[in-house]
Amino acid sequence: MGNKYNREILDLIRSIQDIDYILPKDIPNIELYMDQITTFMDEHLQSSKRFADDKILTKTMINNYTKNNLLPPSNKKKYSKEHMILLIFIYYFKNFLSINDIKSILNPITKDCFQNQEDINFDRIYQEIFNIELDNIDVQIRDIIRKLNRSNETFADIEDEEKRNMLTNFSFICMLSFDIWVKKYVIENIIDHKLNPTAGKENNKN
Repeated sequence: MGNKYNREILDLIRSIQDIDYILPKDIPNIELYMDQITTFMDEHLQSSKRFADDKILTKTMINNYTKNNLLPPSNKKKYSKEHMILLIFIYYFKNFLSINDIKSILNPITKDCFQNQEDINFDRIYQEIFNIELDNIDVQIRDIIRKLNRSNETFADIEDEEKRNMLTNFSFICMLSFDIWVKKYVIENIIDHKLNPTAGKENNKN
């Protein structure tokens, strides 16, 4: 049972390599209507869904991002390639950051680089970030496998295999969760003290 469990977890971890990504070359270089954007995101990020009927992006989300000054308004109901890139970043950030935090991260980039035809434009930004994330996948997989092996060493004295698997699974989840918490802590501190220092000082007074 234990070996089968470990094989299943290892297969799950290795499946990270098969997660869908939006390649820089696949982002349309033409303006799109909202329906076309939601369809594009849904088709290209299928494997990111937890459940089959989950929506990657909806019209309501896009409208809310615009209303909250996270996404620049469309041009006569059409959205540019830059809009698409911003929506991709928002999609990933919103899984663990608040809208205000995402604004603190993205608004300076949008202000300086949105529809900028110079060297530092959205095309280059997305390409650079995509490359470093792609290079980092193997490192992430090795780290998760290391955590799995470490969690399997916990509760080794429990003779009941079902209980031991339950506890080692809990240990594994806790290790992954702590890793997320630490990284989120670092991100929030960068936002509060580097990107938005005034807000950080105001929060410290509360």
